[in-house]
Amino acid sequence: MGEDRDAFHRRKPPAPFPLSIVTGFLGAGKTSLLNRLLRDPLAASTLVIINEFGEIGLDHLLVERLDGDMLVMTSGCLCCTIRGDLIATLEDILRRRDNGRIAPFDRVIIETTGLADPAPVLHTVMAHPYLALRFHLDGVITLVDAVNGSATLDTHAEAVKQAAMADRLVLSKTDLLAEAGILRDLRARLAKLNPGAVLLDAAQGQATAVALLNAGIYDPDRKIPDVRRWLNAEAFAARGAHGSQGHVHAHDVNRHDARIRAFCLRHEVPVSAASLDLFMALLRDAHGLNLLRVKGIVALADDPSAPVIIQAVQHVFHAPLRLSAWPDGDHTTRIVVILQDMEQAFVETLWKAAAGVPSTDCPDLAAFTKSPLAPRKGGLLG
Repeated sequence: MGEDRDAFHRRKPPAPFPLSIVTGFLGAGKTSLLNRLLRDPLAASTLVIINEFGEIGLDHLLVERLDGDMLVMTSGCLCCTIRGDLIATLEDILRRRDNGRIAPFDRVIIETTGLADPAPVLHTVMAHPYLALRFHLDGVITLVDAVNGSATLDTHAEAVKQAAMADRLVLSKTDLLAEAGILRDLRARLAKLNPGAVLLDAAQGQATAVALLNAGIYDPDRKIPDVRRWLNAEAFAARGAHGSQGHVHAHDVNRHDARIRAFCLRHEVPVSAASLDLFMALLRDAHGLNLLRVKGIVALADDPSAPVIIQAVQHVFHAPLRLSAWPDGDHTTRIVVILQDMEQAFVETLWKAAAGVPSTDCPDLAAFTKSPLAPRKGGLLG
């Protein structure tokens, strides 16, 4: 019987692998960034999933040999193509790793096409029951071409969405700019679009593996949650982001990023699990596709010493994570929200109603509870 138990434990899947997404519009420099990352020791034992080998242009000096339909690189990294369906590709590489048919990897990076919306890739990892057990989202890395960045943001809604959903924003080709004002304006525009994203300059050597990877909620060295770094809620307060996104100057009305709102909700009183469940369900069901990113830490009334982590991409909410204790001295609820075509005031009204904060001429918690959209037994928090 003891041997059976040992065999069972040996068959259990390993701890979830961090998964990063590298995105950015056509010509932004994703190839150059990946080539640099794959040379870094921190990226050793990484599996890179791309669309086509020919499109990525991986440096031939990195490639050691072909192993079936995979590239095995001198750095120890692996590289494969997306074979039609991303779910099938991820399941296949997991089977091959578990069966010892490929070298073990401990990190996955997915490179999207320049025209891609990163949301479906995030949905794949967050919503698929098996993949959610094997991977955890480390972060979205978005490259922005400094030379053409403003024009691209003006012209292509996809580029705005890529920047708004990022955890790390990387400016490329800044060394090719002749006017300092162009770069200054672009940095200010990106900071307003996504205040919480860390902004890095590739030409200045800032886009290192240390700066880009391990951007998720856990500090890999200390093995504990690093919520302050993950949320970066202070960036919203520092820029006075509360309400600032709602006032767009007249000359901005035709810009795609005029449709984006980014802000941080704060609340000092613990709320019930039912109230949080109601808030998330109403937000998801009413305007799910407009929720580009939601990340937060929430104090619950049943045990204020053990907060819950929430995160969502559009209508897909990741299973909430209950922490055993607060990771730092700030015990307030903080929820970072990035929206498209939706007003900050609407989200604040939902939150106040769910949290039981009285507001003039607004529905209260009882009214929302009676709503047909209200979650029933077995909601997002169970």
